[in-house]
Amino acid sequence: MPLDITAIRAQFPALKEGIAFFDGPGGSQTPAPVIEAIAGALANPLSNHGRVTRSERNADDIVTAARQALADLLGARPDGIVFGRSATQLTYDMARTLAKGWVPGDEVVVSRLDHDANIRPWVQMAQQAGATVRWADFDPATGELTTDDITAVLTPRTRLVAVTAASNLIGTRPPVADIARAVHAAGALLWVDGVHYTAHCLPGLDDLGADFFTCSPYKFLGPHLGVLAARPELLGTLVPDKLLPSSDAVPARFEYGTLPYELLAGATAAVDFLAALDGPAGAGRRQRLAASYAALEQHEEALRRRIEEELSADARVTCHSRAARRTPTLLLTFGARDTLDAYRHLAGRGVNAPSSSFYALEASRRLGLGDAGGLRVGLAPYTSEDDVARLLDGLRDFLDQGR
Repeated sequence: MPLDITAIRAQFPALKEGIAFFDGPGGSQTPAPVIEAIAGALANPLSNHGRVTRSERNADDIVTAARQALADLLGARPDGIVFGRSATQLTYDMARTLAKGWVPGDEVVVSRLDHDANIRPWVQMAQQAGATVRWADFDPATGELTTDDITAVLTPRTRLVAVTAASNLIGTRPPVADIARAVHAAGALLWVDGVHYTAHCLPGLDDLGADFFTCSPYKFLGPHLGVLAARPELLGTLVPDKLLPSSDAVPARFEYGTLPYELLAGATAAVDFLAALDGPAGAGRRQRLAASYAALEQHEEALRRRIEEELSADARVTCHSRAARRTPTLLLTFGARDTLDAYRHLAGRGVNAPSSSFYALEASRRLGLGDAGGLRVGLAPYTSEDDVARLLDGLRDFLDQGR
């Protein structure tokens, strides 16, 4: 059954402003249940978590519920869920920890398709350890990053491979499960950036073969924080720098300072909101999430095809999102026209579609777009047919003004 977009949109207070939001890849709008969960956590007694006072129990219960909710979303175990300020921060923290075991001659693989948050931490930590960085390329003509592109740079000295599950710039979804088999056959670990992927596809840690998987709830209707999923047994082999009195337990030993309990409550609410989009009543949360994501993909793909079909008929538009498997995310350029001007023109019509390289500098440069990038159009659960019509009308008006 198709998603009831009218009912979904009614739960997003920001949509009352009349803006058509195509900037979801940079951060989605927030539904009322998430806002209420955050406010509710702050309105009730709250303190550092424990089991003695009510305020301690409230905090403790919020953490426990959030670990379970994110585990259900990511196909992981609750004791393998680590919370942090952002996916970038978590990647830096774990890169420092993993790099303690690297020595000169060891190798780390990064891809030119990735967001810089899944490149620079590994490059910098490898440099400090004296390890070698090897780059996996992608095909700029197709946007594809293949298993062969990764295996071409694997060697017996490879310690870790960092790759995206979906490009935040052009939407490409590499064959992560196949890549994982190749990486593990080489005796290396696989770090998967799932920040953009999780907004559109239901992850599964084992299905993907990821040793580490990161995501950010604010990309999928939640608040601003980062999440790392890994096998607890693997986390147990790692010793991070930490304060002496802080917990040695996994996963708490990777979480610095007091957790943002109100944001964790919001993250749980975001997962539950997604599960309720089309999930069968009475089913487990993971099963409801699977049904909702299937319906969400159907909705977003239909809108993406409409946008692509209309824009493909206009020779003034170049779409750089071309991979066979990708998210509903389009990177556009307009010949000699500046995409920043298109961004401003659309904004003046109440349509948010920003222009940038969006921290995917290596990918933007490989596409021949330098550091400027292009206009990115990203779909979300609340995107409507009317939103798409406004976007297309705005782009046609912008292009016609350049004649």
